[in-house]
Amino acid sequence: MSQSPPKIKSSAKSNPLFDLGKERLELIGKHAEALMAGYVEGQVSESAFSQQALQKLIDGRVLFYPDEQQSLSLRPIVNELIASLTQDERKRQINSDVGEHLDQIQTRVQSLQAARQKGDYAASEHHMQLLTERVHDMTGQFGDAIESLWHRLNTEFGFVSSLDDKILEIELAQRQLRRILDGFGIINFDDLIQLAGSDGGLRKLLVSQLQARISEHSGSLLEVQKRLVLLMARFRQQQDRALLINRMSAFLRQHPNFQVGDYPNRSQVPAVVNQAHGIKAHAFVALDRAQDSYALAELARAVPREQEADTNSAQQTQGFDIAEQSMVATQQKQLAKDVEDFFIQVIDSDQPISGVEYLAENELTWDPEIWLFQIVAEYEGLPQQSKHSFLLEKESAAKSPFNQLHIIQDVKLGMRFFGGFQEVG
Repeated sequence: MSQSPPKIKSSAKSNPLFDLGKERLELIGKHAEALMAGYVEGQVSESAFSQQALQKLIDGRVLFYPDEQQSLSLRPIVNELIASLTQDERKRQINSDVGEHLDQIQTRVQSLQAARQKGDYAASEHHMQLLTERVHDMTGQFGDAIESLWHRLNTEFGFVSSLDDKILEIELAQRQLRRILDGFGIINFDDLIQLAGSDGGLRKLLVSQLQARISEHSGSLLEVQKRLVLLMARFRQQQDRALLINRMSAFLRQHPNFQVGDYPNRSQVPAVVNQAHGIKAHAFVALDRAQDSYALAELARAVPREQEADTNSAQQTQGFDIAEQSMVATQQKQLAKDVEDFFIQVIDSDQPISGVEYLAENELTWDPEIWLFQIVAEYEGLPQQSKHSFLLEKESAAKSPFNQLHIIQDVKLGMRFFGGFQEVG
């Protein structure tokens, strides 16, 4: 059982643009064959239309005469429509004028806010619909541009017939990539946030959804960049090989009697060819020489047995480990004692003492970082009651403006009952 087509809302039919748009679409569909022939051939034949149909197509902004000398042609917008529908990348042109879209968005938001202030809800809904279409058109242009660039890399770039054409395709792809990146840079989300204000619908449309789409397009563009770099690397290899072959062919044409020499058997090899290092001959013990038997026996006796060598090596390694552990333990004890003297000095002083200044005044040889770390560790290891008697201040600086990492440069330790000293961290 066949189903009837869905009915169109009466509100859409009441729009004055409905009848005009329907008439223009029907006009294009009626003359589709002749229009496609003009698209493929680059010019439209006037004999394919009657005088009345030709005038309707011109009035309907489908065909036009560029000037008096040129023949009838499709309008650029129709040309672009056919190229987009057929995915014909040869004639497809992507308009990436993001600035114009942003200006239209700002104007539409102002009209929307003015309609809401007047209480005209029908006008506000109309402006909101146009604003949504404008945002989707802008993000859709980025998607079309990236898709066009991807298609260019997988077709024209890889299958051109000459190196000159490949160089031109590289330049075109790089310029198109730069235009897309410039378009991303024009979008300022701080301005869009300020433009949306406290309106939840506008913030969702102009900030949340737009930022998600731009992030998605940025990821796609990153893959395109990787592909472009890979193809350029392959092209460089082909270019180097072609250059080597062309120059060798030119040299052979200039020297037709040239013959490649036997370089391995020459005593003096050119530096261009002689790139390998000399081969060192292997030496072996001549067991068949009776006069060397005594010397060989002495050498054999001098070779230590494997078990003894392993035992001696293990004993030496164990001795080194014990000595190293003993030295580390001694240094740790001395470091703890110096920190303890520092705490005693703080108790006897009526002012907070800087750890770095104390290290320099007492001419201690510890690394400042290890010294400060030991002071903090000693302070944190105190009992809770004893810790309340001290105040520790850490002086730190940001490592980088791009993260929250802070490096401790100095610590000051003082007694709690002295005023003017506040603990940090």
